[in-house]
Amino acid sequence: MRIALLTYSTKPRGGVVHTLSLAEAMARAGADVDVWTLGRGGDTAFFRPVHRRVGVHAVPFEARADEPVGARIVRSIAVLRAAFAAARAAYDVVHAQDCISANAALPCLRTVHHLDQFSTPELVACHERAVVGPAALVCVSGAVADEVERGWGRRPTVIPNGVDGARFATAAEDRRGQERWRSRVGGRYVLALGGIEPRKGSIDLLEAHAAMARDRPALADVRLVFGGGETLFDYRPYRAAFDDRARRLRAEPVVLGPVPDPDLPSLVAGAAALGFVSTKEGFGLAAMEALAAGVPVVARDLPVLREVFGDAVSYAATVADITRRLGQVLDQPPDPEAGRRLAASFTWDAAARAHLDLYDRAPWVS
Repeated sequence: MRIALLTYSTKPRGGVVHTLSLAEAMARAGADVDVWTLGRGGDTAFFRPVHRRVGVHAVPFEARADEPVGARIVRSIAVLRAAFAAARAAYDVVHAQDCISANAALPCLRTVHHLDQFSTPELVACHERAVVGPAALVCVSGAVADEVERGWGRRPTVIPNGVDGARFATAAEDRRGQERWRSRVGGRYVLALGGIEPRKGSIDLLEAHAAMARDRPALADVRLVFGGGETLFDYRPYRAAFDDRARRLRAEPVVLGPVPDPDLPSLVAGAAALGFVSTKEGFGLAAMEALAAGVPVVARDLPVLREVFGDAVSYAATVADITRRLGQVLDQPPDPEAGRRLAASFTWDAAARAHLDLYDRAPWVS
């Protein structure tokens, strides 16, 4: 069986991390797997090396200055579709990991990581076609599968994410690497991953951290650090609002931008806490990686995160809740063992076996 997994970018976003880790686990299980993507910004490969048994096809996608988001989405679909069409007959399974690659590869299987609400017409159409068009759907959590069923009357197969727990557990022992990050950012820090954008709740975390520093003098020296940030979308207005709010609060968050993949585990392991206050999530891979490293997590109180994390994280619904919970985990860090056990229970090998089983029994496999 030949399998094509498709994703929209070479950059280190959650869905891309999922795609590469799943492909490598499938290859370890003996499957013949290729990953197709758009090589944005001149990329010819992914943000990290990919196992030699996984084929990589990065389709050139030139940047165009001042191109509107809607036009970029339409062009992304067209470029990936044209390149993949010439090769798709070679594959028994075509599995897209996001709405852009699903639109480019229909008919296909598609994983719905989370559902979004867009105002850009081209994105609205892309999102809708990528739910109604695929032959079958997969979700990484039951909560998102329930959303799909309520909204579209389709019941996806639920296959949870894996997590490279050993990589982050090892980083928990890398004291030198952790200290390098603390020296770089100026001491103890609360970490947020994924960049500064609306879905990540970045302004809420900024507000909560500033309130904690104001009201808890003993924690006033704990920095707030944002890592990551590659995205297709134009979040400049949100970033401007974030920067304006930081000035008004007299806050000085550390914004790292994209972090090289080899450096990420020690950045996570060196944090005093992870602020994971997204308004939408499908599973919560970054939070699971933090737990694997023994780092406490303050998470938005969402049904999907309750499902995935149970009692292993601290939940917060409002800015005031986030402020209080951050103070609690910084003052008295919880026992990390429950989080470590939870992270260890999710493996990419298990996810790969579940996917291969689905492919074996699916009537739509060519």
